[in-house]
Amino acid sequence: MRSYSLIAPAKINLYLEILGDRPDGYHELVMILQSIELADRIDLRATGTDTILVHCDSPQVPTNQTNLAYRAAELMAKQFPSVFAKFGGVEITIEKQIPVAAGLAGGSTDAAAVLIGLDMMWQLGLTQPELQDLAAQLGSDVPFCLAGGTALATGRGEQLTALPGLDSLYVVLAKDQNLMISTPWAYQTYRAQFGHTYVRDVESLEARAYRVHSGPMVQAIYNKQAVQVGPLLHNDLEKVVLPTTPQVLQLREAFASTGTLGTMMSGSGPTVFALAESEAQAQEIRQKVRAVITDPDVEFWVTRFTNRGIQVVSSVS
Repeated sequence: MRSYSLIAPAKINLYLEILGDRPDGYHELVMILQSIELADRIDLRATGTDTILVHCDSPQVPTNQTNLAYRAAELMAKQFPSVFAKFGGVEITIEKQIPVAAGLAGGSTDAAAVLIGLDMMWQLGLTQPELQDLAAQLGSDVPFCLAGGTALATGRGEQLTALPGLDSLYVVLAKDQNLMISTPWAYQTYRAQFGHTYVRDVESLEARAYRVHSGPMVQAIYNKQAVQVGPLLHNDLEKVVLPTTPQVLQLREAFASTGTLGTMMSGSGPTVFALAESEAQAQEIRQKVRAVITDPDVEFWVTRFTNRGIQVVSSVS
């Protein structure tokens, strides 16, 4: 039976600005997204049946139809019913390294891996735009996770412009394993508190998005001035999460006290990250913050930026 193994990297937000509301109920965003080497492993195995099965080594991850990897396989089966009938179902095994519900696109990158794996397993030959269209049906982060790297994201996050890679930077991540923050709650709370600042017309939305596209962070990325990225980190959702979640605020303050290049909450949290120029500096930052944050439920990871998205590491026909 055919099988594929893929590596699915996590992502962090280097920039997240909420511009306004969209007709579809989502928010109009402008973000700069970055892949990191912290990654899950996804194994796909053809079963010769008409079923989709999901296994995961983390008890926090559901293995039913609510799992994004399951939904990715289900979407492919619905989009290509004759191919599904010919090749049959798939068994998906997820080896988790990315923390769950952490604002790191763990579920989204797993789903992206399933799309790419099934494209190969079922010999579909889909183009990148076709895969992106399917990915956008699953979630706002899934299109980015396909190709990864560094990208400017607009719309609800699915409209992507690739940027030069920033693979020279290291990152330290920290998350309280018992803490989860609802992404819908974060955005709804932001709307309730800051909706009066939203841009209401299309021209103003485009102007605000362009201002980021031509702004200091994008220029630093184009000029390969990685160390200048740290002071330019920005996340609007910190305005609602930090005042209500002291654990996240404490982590952010602890990172800021270490002399890091920059620190911020990723996405809707609760993961906080700090940037470093080298692995040695990253390990030193981790040790300093661990000395302040002694709670054993707070976990740390040291990794680095990567220019790659989903990678196929093995295949068996």
